[in-house]
Amino acid sequence: MRAALRVLLHGYDYLILYLGLAWLGMLCLAWTPLALMLRPLLSERRGRALGRYVIMAVFRFYLASLSLSRRCSFDLEALDVLRDEPSLIIAPNHPCLLDAVMVISRLPNVACVLKADLMNNIFLGAGSWLARYIRNEPVRRMVQLASQDFDCGSHLLLFPEGTRTTSCPINPLKGSIGLISHHAQVPVQTILIETDSAYLSKGWSLFRKPPMPIHYRVRLGRRFDPPQHTRRFMAELEHYFAHELVQGSAFYPANSLPAQAERTPGPTSRSPS
Repeated sequence: MRAALRVLLHGYDYLILYLGLAWLGMLCLAWTPLALMLRPLLSERRGRALGRYVIMAVFRFYLASLSLSRRCSFDLEALDVLRDEPSLIIAPNHPCLLDAVMVISRLPNVACVLKADLMNNIFLGAGSWLARYIRNEPVRRMVQLASQDFDCGSHLLLFPEGTRTTSCPINPLKGSIGLISHHAQVPVQTILIETDSAYLSKGWSLFRKPPMPIHYRVRLGRRFDPPQHTRRFMAELEHYFAHELVQGSAFYPANSLPAQAERTPGPTSRSPS
């Protein structure tokens, strides 16, 4: 009987994994034609507000759908206090592909810095254009657009690592976040994303099933004032992330990377309360 239950649970996990990915794709595709039609009809201000709100709602609905399966849990309430804050650069670490989904799902007015190829992606492109998301290149243009966007009281989501984490506890940080903060005189709010799974980390196949259930927790980190010296600021920011993520591994084992997951004998974490 126990063997049969294990087989059934294993099959259920695969069902959740594949249906979850397909569900996210369907939600994004459903918004694509509407976003394309609405962009020329709405003013920049209204298009931006609607586009960002819809993306937040879609991502929140998607994560709620995963949570109903009881095979994924998301502790994201710490982000809610930022909703009414004045302009901030939101700077999370980047263990997996779901990081932006988790952060955006709680904030109705956030711009996101995206790689250029994602801005042309069939699933994300039209919605990103309507929401006035920002390309990550060229850097000077990115800094200019981000600074202008703060005039609307918005937040900016920017991953300081530039890509998903590949070296524990954090990759070397890119200097663009310091440039934007210095140029726009906007503080940097760090976000610490913790998980007990390597799922969708750098190099993880979309169709490789991880051990389940999977738990994610987001907590607010330190808020940094706009820097006067960018290099010094980036060194301080990197040191802060490295220290806090090692400290946080007491709650979730630091196995968010494929190589670390292979060295870990088995999941030892507990579900967030």
